[in-house]
Amino acid sequence: MTLRVVVVDDRRLVAEVLASALRVRGHRVLGAASPAARAVELVPAKQPEVCLFGCADPEAPDALAPVGRLGREFPRCAVVVLGPVPSPLGVAAAFAAGARGYVREDERIEGVERALARARAGEAAVAPRLLREAFAELLDPRDGAHAEGARLAGLLTEREADVLARIVEGEDTRRIAAGLGVAPSTARTHVQRLLTKLGTASRLEAAALAVRTGLLDQLASRASERP
Repeated sequence: MTLRVVVVDDRRLVAEVLASALRVRGHRVLGAASPAARAVELVPAKQPEVCLFGCADPEAPDALAPVGRLGREFPRCAVVVLGPVPSPLGVAAAFAAGARGYVREDERIEGVERALARARAGEAAVAPRLLREAFAELLDPRDGAHAEGARLAGLLTEREADVLARIVEGEDTRRIAAGLGVAPSTARTHVQRLLTKLGTASRLEAAALAVRTGLLDQLASRASERP
């Protein structure tokens, strides 16, 4: 699977090394630049499928503003942030800005490549463990969130609860379909219905909402009460 990608990073050497590594692996690198903010120039000019956005400090004010701008003006280009190890606030900031993935800067090139491919396919490109660690550190459900979780739990069917649990575990459409014993098209339908009920625009938002409100605990408690 050949990717059409642009690479930007706050460190010029890193941008050039990543671009070279992706070219060696057969991908079309349409451009590489530094600093990362130049993504807003490079993406419109080159029209890539994916942008690898290297950011030394994603928690800094406006550091991810270019990601938000790209999401608004060039939504067909999936942005994957390459950031510090680990950076829970950075992970949260990346997805809040509209990124479709987050890769640790110590990741092997194979891992970067997989993240880019998943983002292009519309999947959430982040390691489940990193996502769970970020949410565990950042989010502490309180009474209001608990009540919201209880409300949302009442909206979901057993099948939708199962789908949500799989999304939180980082499963893609193929794995969700296999786990449910249904066709991928049916799995996508279940996912879309779930997102609609939760009022979220993406799987990442649904996972964040589930963790913040304690929704999975609510659903587990409901399941244990069934005869």
